[in-house]
Amino acid sequence: MKQLLHNLGYFFHEAGIIIRMNLLSHLTSFFSMALIFLILAMVLAGWWAGNYVIAAIKNEAEISAYYAEDMSRDAVLRLAEELQKIAGVKEVLLVSAEDAYKRMEEMLGKEARVLTYFDDNPFSPILEIKIDLAAMEQVLQSVQQTDGIEYVRDNREVLDRLRQLAGAVRFLGYLIITAVGISTLVIISHLIRTGIENNREQINTLLLLGAPDSFIAFPFLLTGLLLSAGGGILAAVLAGYALRYLFARVGEPLPFLPLPPLGGLVLKLAVFIILLSALLGLAGSLSGLHTAKSRS
Repeated sequence: MKQLLHNLGYFFHEAGIIIRMNLLSHLTSFFSMALIFLILAMVLAGWWAGNYVIAAIKNEAEISAYYAEDMSRDAVLRLAEELQKIAGVKEVLLVSAEDAYKRMEEMLGKEARVLTYFDDNPFSPILEIKIDLAAMEQVLQSVQQTDGIEYVRDNREVLDRLRQLAGAVRFLGYLIITAVGISTLVIISHLIRTGIENNREQINTLLLLGAPDSFIAFPFLLTGLLLSAGGGILAAVLAGYALRYLFARVGEPLPFLPLPPLGGLVLKLAVFIILLSALLGLAGSLSGLHTAKSRS
């Protein structure tokens, strides 16, 4: 380890020479890998955000039960108590028409002015029933059969669509991770083999001087690591800016959508992409060194 640290400056100098010898090819590969990792980062961000939204909806799963508006408050309270006893019901809240109107104003934000076009309050009083999502079918059936309930609205269709979307994004994520891994390994392995061929005379000289294989190989290993990890860092930075822009655009028209904390998502994504790019760069470099050695 002490020997490695002592020669670290030399290794970086040699890695720089290797890159400059075929600068255009290395720059093209660097930006190609940055683009590949950026695509992966955005797919992963969509995957993680989708899972967060679905988990939030599951925790807040609820159905709305409508009753006759001419029912007395005491009758409505008795109805709520009866619904509370149903297995799978967590909580029953009485939401008046005025409360529903205020909620919609908060959800719409700046767009709440559309509500002023109504002469009367367009919302009806409801019983908001928070439920265990796993027991939704049984709860729906029981609520619909309860005397005094006229209509029940649930969010099954929205939840099913979100599940399908999350599944599609998850599959796409696995697919792109596989593609990114193979592409990076091929690119780095090719660059390392090319670098070794271009420096064959220098390598032979070092071998004649008694330099160990690890001493000769390390600059090439470092080259692949720098290119791949550098592409990962650039991708992480660009993904951070892209996510901030997307969150701002989505948050304004859909303020009620439970998005994950932006800072935590960006940090998690950056750490994953940078570590993955470094590991792939290391693996690609080792593959290139092994292939070049077997051919020599």
